[in-house]
Amino acid sequence: MAIGLLLGIVSLLLMTEPQRKTVYNRLLSIRPLPSRGRRVSLSKSPSRSASPEKEAPNNVPPPAEYKDIFPPWRRDALWTAVRSSPPARKDELHAAADGFLDVLFRDGLIPFEADYKTCASPFSTYTPMGISLSEIAALGDFPDYAELSGVPLPQPYREFTIESALPRPYRPFRWAYHQTMSLTKLENDWWLELENTYVERIKERKALFAKHGKMVLDYLPGSELGCKEVMEMALQFLCARYPQYFSLVYSEDRGHVFCSRLLQKETVVRDMHPLHVLLENVPEDFAVMIRNPDDGYYYFRAGLLCSSLGWNVATKLGMQLKQIHNPIPDYKEKMEFSMDRYVCSIPHSTSRNSPPPAPSSAVPGVSKSTSLYSCPLATPMKPTANTKRPLPSSPSRASISASTGKLSAACR
Repeated sequence: MAIGLLLGIVSLLLMTEPQRKTVYNRLLSIRPLPSRGRRVSLSKSPSRSASPEKEAPNNVPPPAEYKDIFPPWRRDALWTAVRSSPPARKDELHAAADGFLDVLFRDGLIPFEADYKTCASPFSTYTPMGISLSEIAALGDFPDYAELSGVPLPQPYREFTIESALPRPYRPFRWAYHQTMSLTKLENDWWLELENTYVERIKERKALFAKHGKMVLDYLPGSELGCKEVMEMALQFLCARYPQYFSLVYSEDRGHVFCSRLLQKETVVRDMHPLHVLLENVPEDFAVMIRNPDDGYYYFRAGLLCSSLGWNVATKLGMQLKQIHNPIPDYKEKMEFSMDRYVCSIPHSTSRNSPPPAPSSAVPGVSKSTSLYSCPLATPMKPTANTKRPLPSSPSRASISASTGKLSAACR
């Protein structure tokens, strides 16, 4: 044994460098002897313990059921909302409320595509907030939404002058970017903002609608009540925040008339669709998401969007929330479940997606000449280091109406 080992060492020393490498490679290629009682597998497939299912489990929660989940009720606010109303209206509301039956609520929801003005079935009379159509009729036009929703009206901004008003810009993007719902609290006084380009913006938005039509403004059946409430809340806000510029008057022959001193015009509210009233007077984008009683999810049913980039109302109208966000990378895995759960049970007084104001010195890309609309049929713009965001300035607000349960969003 010792003699053989010695001869092997001498032979190795006498070999040339290439010969030693050849011997070394041959030694490495020799398979080890199998252990007693167990065969060595020559298969190249991974073992069961290393299967993809166990190495990378799917963390996406299973689909949730939201059909029986409703926004919190605000029926107690009905009486405070009419405390300053004439006695006849109070009596009408009392008569309507006496017919409310909690046990029939779930089976008496308004159908998804039904117009509240023509939905006369006794079994289809309730909104998701538990408010009946007879109670909505008793409240009348422009009810006290501050009481109904729990979101107070803004403080009057009497020292505001439109000539010197500059936009409050969005906070700049900060990297690394983390994909979250980005929930922030909205300052109620700053839901709808005005700036010195107000008149020009209104003209530009009307021109966009004249050119693009339903790509900018459209609505589907069943959105009538939601659009009406969004419009009434917006006009009430403007009148309360900027009383020196806006007012809302009522006359027997014309009904409610919105007066704008900035545009030197009067808008008879009942003469046009609510979204057209907003188009004529409010330089903001609005999207109305409505709850489908068949599955409890919210769908995009009406919108006025002049500042969209890469999409428009026509490409998204009628879609569910997750369908709208389908092109977003990782939305299904990281955000779909949380977004659906939050939106389907959001309190009526909750506001979100409201970036805090940045200093006036950080205003990249928002100017009087900034283009509002980018047609999604054109080639998508690739972002660069100098890309500017042609978005308007004010924060966004989203809330569920205290009477319809429709999620209305002012998206900027």
